[in-house]
Amino acid sequence: MNSIPRILLPALALALAACGGSAETPAPPPLAGARIGGPFVLTDGQGQVVRDTDFAGTWRIMYFGYTYCPDVCPVDVQNIAAGVKAFEDESPALGAKVVPIFVTVDPERDTPAVVGKFVSAFHPRMVGLTGSAQAIADAARAYGVSYRKVQSPGASEYLMDHSRIAILMDPQGRPVALLPQDEGGPAVAAELAKWVR
Repeated sequence: MNSIPRILLPALALALAACGGSAETPAPPPLAGARIGGPFVLTDGQGQVVRDTDFAGTWRIMYFGYTYCPDVCPVDVQNIAAGVKAFEDESPALGAKVVPIFVTVDPERDTPAVVGKFVSAFHPRMVGLTGSAQAIADAARAYGVSYRKVQSPGASEYLMDHSRIAILMDPQGRPVALLPQDEGGPAVAAELAKWVR
């Protein structure tokens, strides 16, 4: 009977371990270690002060936009809400741990009442946040979001040019992954299913 040379045993053990799917360690989240997130003090749709610490222990989806956006923001928020709803339907206990959060980058027009009404049209647990110009700037900077007011010549209203990202944060407030809100609700739900535990 042929025997395996002792020198090859460690390599063989490593190769066999790599074949067994159940023994593999899950891949780390794409945003693990990224410097995204941080403290904020903002105001919700009922005029109540809200801090980042109020969401401790929950999975958060952070999306920055504005309610007067003519096209992109409503579609993104609708896709995020549809993704959360689909995930809730598939896994009610896990879905209940996910809080979608909309933070305006247009505090001049987006009062608490305006953001409250906006988010209530999409998901019953979605939180709309606004605040002073400085508080919004601080929160956006912490989450790596850039924005600026754009006033076209002759236009009566201004637009807000801003980063278009939805960030999944874990219960400890650490960034996990970017959600594909531009790909629709099913893609958002699939990404949530990958990470939320």
